[in-house]
Amino acid sequence: MPASRTRGQRAGLTRRAVFEVAMALADREGLKALSMRRLGSELGVEAMTLYHHVSNKDALLDGLVEQLLAEVVVSRLDGESWQAGLRDYAHSLLAALLAHPNVVPLVVSRPAVTSRNLRMMEDALDALRAAGFSLDVGLDVLHSLTGFVVGHVVTGGRRDAAEQVRHLSDVDVVEFPLLAEAAARVERRQGSNFRFDFALDAMLAGLEVARTSGR
Repeated sequence: MPASRTRGQRAGLTRRAVFEVAMALADREGLKALSMRRLGSELGVEAMTLYHHVSNKDALLDGLVEQLLAEVVVSRLDGESWQAGLRDYAHSLLAALLAHPNVVPLVVSRPAVTSRNLRMMEDALDALRAAGFSLDVGLDVLHSLTGFVVGHVVTGGRRDAAEQVRHLSDVDVVEFPLLAEAAARVERRQGSNFRFDFALDAMLAGLEVARTSGR
């Protein structure tokens, strides 16, 4: 006879399916809507069934961070491609955060040390080491770049550079001529990611110095 199955198994649920539905619920109604009972209702099962896949509410929140990071594409970082790989990672993380704004507070507040996230970091560290970074500097690279992208989103990354300086368009050009001219130039720029790319390129240039000097 086949081995008996738990209720969660009979429901045909997987951990991935649970977090996909949880992410959709968070996107649609925000984090306040997330509860085991509500999530069970969305999945068509009793709340207790979810505990076969998620141990508690903290694990559910950590899993949402994991689910978001799973959307991030990590390109090859070795050899001469490491800068392009980090640039792709930064843009991919930016896109994932902007696609799930309701989950951003969790990314900011929770380390989400899950086995899947740790594997991602391990693989990235291995690639950075192959590209010439020491392990400690490689870990600094990961944290610094991720912090930069998250900070960009939290402090207004949904708006382009021109929109961010529009409140300066009416400054007195006699009293503040440099500020007025700088704001006008920014407003004429094209592309919503101009400021993001400017800061990212500056960071990557600095990381090259850290790579070649050991720090």
